[in-house]
Order: sequence, then structure tokens, then C-alpha cells
Amino acid sequence: MLRVTSVVGTRPNFVKIAPLCRQFAQLSARVENELVHTGQHYDYQMNGAFFQELGIPTPAHFLDVGSASHTRQTAEIMLRLEPILTERRPDWLVVVGDVNSTLAAALTGVKMGVKVAHVEAGLRSFDRAMPEEINRVITDSVADLLFAPSADGVANLLREGRPASAIHMVGNIMIDSLCHHLDGIRAAHAYRKLDLKPQTYLFCTLHRPSNVDDGQRLERILAKLRELAARFPVVVSLHPRTLARLEQFGLQKLASDGDLHCVPPLPYTECLSLILHSAGVVTDSGGIQEETTYLKVPCVTLRDHTERPVTLNSGTNQLAGPENLEQALDQAMAERGRGRIPDKWDGRTAERIASVLLGS
Repeated sequence: MLRVTSVVGTRPNFVKIAPLCRQFAQLSARVENELVHTGQHYDYQMNGAFFQELGIPTPAHFLDVGSASHTRQTAEIMLRLEPILTERRPDWLVVVGDVNSTLAAALTGVKMGVKVAHVEAGLRSFDRAMPEEINRVITDSVADLLFAPSADGVANLLREGRPASAIHMVGNIMIDSLCHHLDGIRAAHAYRKLDLKPQTYLFCTLHRPSNVDDGQRLERILAKLRELAARFPVVVSLHPRTLARLEQFGLQKLASDGDLHCVPPLPYTECLSLILHSAGVVTDSGGIQEETTYLKVPCVTLRDHTERPVTLNSGTNQLAGPENLEQALDQAMAERGRGRIPDKWDGRTAERIASVLLGS
């Protein structure tokens, strides 16, 4: 029996772990998976609702770390995870993504001599100002198995000196979740709740510190979205961090006036339904860059760099700043449907990961 401990902490982690939980459950005669939730996302809309909708089993352990500075949050996760690993001594510790929970769990595992497998390895923005980039680089430097979602991830890991025997190009685990729920996403028609029509509105979500923690930049982004709203209704899904910054900077009125439809964080199916039926997407999310690529929906990412260049080279994604957002969006919409789905983004990534773990 292969003993696995899987660690998650944030909404994107939940989307990535759900297919693995399903795969491990199908292999229950050979795999015993224990799920640990760090509590990095503790809001119900960012947490409990996703567990229910994605069919993720109740975690065996909830660390309840909550919000804190990067340093304190990472340290608290390590302190609270250590006794769990001491008691269980799993054969593999599986970490997903690039958040503080990912790094903290990987460091705890390697310090304790527990083998670490990183799902979504090798992604690089080459921007060390992004906290996620630090998490990715360090996690990949200590993990024993590296599951890359795309060929560029493999190339990055090899260039950094990781052995080829440790690297496996397995595809994109987020696309497994998308494929599993695709019929429900197509049937949801979430735009009707907002009295909108398909391909007549834009969908927007922002949460990166580089966009929302700078009051002047956030104001410029909101002003640009309001300009776009003169052409299209704009649905803005407000991440808790973004909402807090709007209140901090006194920008609530700017976010609520005009044709900006501000809504709270949405359930997975409803969010993807709005994305699927939109005219285009404005985001700074990593996962949404991938989901729009698979769905062939025009996407503009409000960032200078992306750790997912395959979405630029193969998909429907473009990078932009507030000053050239409208131009990039028009170009992306003019090329709607022209992207292609990257290799192994086929809904079978969890199967490949389980196969490697069982053969290790």
C-alpha cells in the first residue's frame, strides 16, 4: 500500500487536488491518500464551497493557519505539519501549485526525510518580485519528483540542473478538473443571473499584489475597466484581497458605478460558465490563463510576465498593462478560437501522476 499525504491551502490548490483525490480513490486498494488543508484560504467562498462542489473528501487535518505575512504563514504551516508527518511517515508528500502552503509543506517534508512530489513543477515567470516565483523555484529545487504541465516546464527544470529521471511531463492537472465538470459548465448559463447574453460581456478577476496592493495602479485598472464597460458590460469577481484594497484605498465607488457588475467569489462551475460564454477575459490569475486556453476564450493577463508561456505561444492569452489593455483585448478577441490545446492537456494528468508514484 502506497501511503500518500497531499497538502492544499488555497482555492487553486483545491482545483488541482480534486482529480488526484478521485484517482487515488479509484486506486484505493493500492493507494492510501490523506489530505491536509493548511487553512491558507479560510473564507467559506474560497474554501468550503469549493470542497463540496469539486467533490474533495473532508481533510484528515485542518491546520487553520489563516492570514499572516509570508514568513509567519510559512513558518506556522511547517510547525503544524511536522507532527502529522512524524506520526504518519508517508511514502510520498504531494504538494501542488506555487503558494505558501506548497513551499512550507515541501520544506517540512525534505527536512524530515519524506519524499516530495511537486505537481505543476517547472513553471517560471523569471520575476523574483513575485512571491509565487520564489515558492516555485525553491520547491522544485528540493522535490524528488517533478510533474511538469508543459514542455517549457521540463526545459526550465533541466536548465536548473534537475535530473531528467526526476522530471515527468504529465500535462495540466487543472484541465482534468475542467474536463470533469465541462458538461455542467456548458449547461450552467451563469450569465443569465446577471441578465447578460453570451459573448456580449467581459469577465474580470484580479488579486495579485502587483495589481491590487498599489492604490494608484488599482485605480488606473478600474478606470480602464470602466472605459471598457462603455462597450461591454464587465463582470468583476471580487477576490477578498481585492475587496479589502478597494476599501483601504477608498475606491468602492469607482468599482460600483457604471456597467461594472461586481460579484463575490464564485463557485467553480459558475465562474467557468461565465468565462466560457464571455466575449473575453481580463485577469492576473495563472489558472485562468490555462482555462481560457483550453476553452479558446480570448484572455488578457494584466502582468508583465507569465510563468505559463504556453498560453501565449499556443493559446489565446496576451500580456498587457492598464495602458494597452483595450488594444490587447481587441487583438485577442479578433483571434478568438485560433489557439490550440497544448500537449497532454487532455483530462488524464492525474492518471499519469498516480502511475509514476506507484512505479517509484
